[in-house]
Amino acid sequence: MRVLVVEDEQRLAENIAQILRENASSAVDLAFDGQEGFFLAESNPYDLLVLDLMLPKLSGPELLRRYREAGHKTPVLIVTARDEKESVVALLNSGADDYITKPFDLGEFVARAKALIRRGLGETSPSIQVADLKLSNTSRRVYRAGKEIVLTAMEYRVLEYLAYKRGAIVSKTELLEHLYDYNWERFSNVIEVYISGLRRKIDTPAAVKLIHTVRGLGYALRPDALRPDSTEGKKRR
Repeated sequence: MRVLVVEDEQRLAENIAQILRENASSAVDLAFDGQEGFFLAESNPYDLLVLDLMLPKLSGPELLRRYREAGHKTPVLIVTARDEKESVVALLNSGADDYITKPFDLGEFVARAKALIRRGLGETSPSIQVADLKLSNTSRRVYRAGKEIVLTAMEYRVLEYLAYKRGAIVSKTELLEHLYDYNWERFSNVIEVYISGLRRKIDTPAAVKLIHTVRGLGYALRPDALRPDSTEGKKRR
């Protein structure tokens, strides 16, 4: 998943980014003022925005207002030193999805961030099931037919995103945009490498294949038969 953190305290922003990378399997972009934050939020597809309120150039509430008025539905988690009921109510009424006050507990912050990401992707349960494949969002463990499968960090992130989008075709571009930060060089075959590794670990030992390549379109995680235009379908002819 990909997260934007808009926080003018650089050390705190970097700490939040590290927390999300290590505990929520997220790629993280940073902005240290509201103006830059709004530009990045408008320019990239994020799965979560972590937003401070007291920002230079453009305040957090104003950034939130403009972002929602532009039609963006990405979940927004407010990080604030304020704890007055009126402020909280105003934020939620302005389009924030949740808030946490400084200083915050690490476990609580990660749990709230993960819950908002799941909600934004249409999920409520921390576990995702596709046929006999099960992913745990909290433990980041993967099982097929009850047997644990050990994945690298990036293999897990690719599989998790496909699982959230299960049944749908996900393009290589969409995967790159949601799994890597702003500085990533997108012209690479890295996704193909991770898909190959996932197939070897998840599909090779199983009778039912779950990871499919659809020619010219992308990838799909589903247990059903493929359409004739898929690369696997052509190989079986």
